[in-house]
Amino acid sequence: MNSLNDKSDEKLISLYVNGCNEAFDALLSRYKDSVYGYIIRNVKNEDVADDIFQETFVKVITTLNSGRYVENGRFAAWVNRIAHNRIIDYFRQLKNEALQSTDSTEMNILNRKEYSESTVEDTLIVTQIHKDVRRLIRELPKSQRDVVVMRYYKDMSYKEISDFTGVSINTALGRMRYALINLRRLASEHNIALSL
Repeated sequence: MNSLNDKSDEKLISLYVNGCNEAFDALLSRYKDSVYGYIIRNVKNEDVADDIFQETFVKVITTLNSGRYVENGRFAAWVNRIAHNRIIDYFRQLKNEALQSTDSTEMNILNRKEYSESTVEDTLIVTQIHKDVRRLIRELPKSQRDVVVMRYYKDMSYKEISDFTGVSINTALGRMRYALINLRRLASEHNIALSL
């Protein structure tokens, strides 16, 4: 790991894309304090900052793995831009929630599908999807299964998962990434549709 800390961002990205997860750990260690500091200064709420931080690095992982990252020697600026965009999304969402009114004649916000009763068919489909997901989760390796259960069923942040399992945040993020990849693969292998 020490030898990785001496490498440039570009080299670490190249190593990570070619399968060296420790290279991503080195990148995360290098930038986590500055990125988190930027987020917390703007949102002034630790829970929100934790979520935005996690979303930022999940986006980084996704982009790197999909081959869409364009190397221009400005990795730090790119990560900060992702965090900045997530912060803007957060404040837009807050603003939209505050601006909704039931006085509007154009749209009745109470007349929406999510507020209506489900049909029997919808209920059966959702029940089957949940059953299928639980079955697929049981097929995951224990370390990946634990992270999925803690994140989605116990609503724990990656920081809480990290503290609980005794692994780094990057390792928890990596396990989640592999869990999602494996769940998609398992769903495909079993011909399971995971959406309505």
